Amino acid sequence: MIEIIAHDGPARLGKIDGKETPLIIPQEYIDPIFLPLPYDVPRELAEWAVEYTIDKYKSYEGEFAIITGGKYIDLRVKCATKLEELGFTNLVISNGTELLKRPKDLVNLIVKLRKNLKPTTSLSFTFPEPLFIPLLVYMGVDIFPDGICKYYAEFNVLMTPTKSYSLDTYKIYDFDKKELLEYNKKTLDYVIREVKSHIRNGTLRNLVEERAAALPECMSALRILDKEYSDYLQEFTLLY
Repeated sequence: MIEIIAHDGPARLGKIDGKETPLIIPQEYIDPIFLPLPYDVPRELAEWAVEYTIDKYKSYEGEFAIITGGKYIDLRVKCATKLEELGFTNLVISNGTELLKRPKDLVNLIVKLRKNLKPTTSLSFTFPEPLFIPLLVYMGVDIFPDGICKYYAEFNVLMTPTKSYSLDTYKIYDFDKKELLEYNKKTLDYVIREVKSHIRNGTLRNLVEERAAALPECMSALRILDKEYSDYLQEFTLLY
């Protein structure tokens, strides 16, 4: 359960078990006890997956529960609220990589989850591109597993706050996999520290706009957020 300390727009600076959010966690904290479900599947399969997921989590004693439902936002919301009723306060948005390619789906899902869940329930986002993290936090995501750091290191990809580089093509460093993994983890740590500092100073929106300008999908998501969910943004934005 998250204790909210401050807002900057819908972004939340808080604490979970004494640790400040937004927060990075080891990927191993998330135990995928449900069957992996692709994003774009027939609705009947997505409905079955939601019921399967809810049933499996009834006897699960872990801390994080994964929201299933594929591309169907109503099913995702149903899954999330049922998991919350079971007592889970840390919920994980699956299919993160696919959602980042679909700005409208990304925005609709996160905003509708935040509107339907308790404020004290945290949202985690899997495999986030560092460039997207300021926007994800701005919309209400609290936790980021570090699995993307190892994934990219395995493919010799270096993470920076604004771009990822294949070291096979861009000879920036001559890292082995261990060195690259540590570099990627430091990048993720920097991005989260940067975001938290902007929240404290009330300037996260500035950082979001700066990062969004570097990637069309991110800019599209921000424009959709502004156009379709201005009420959601204004609810948490201080007026001077």
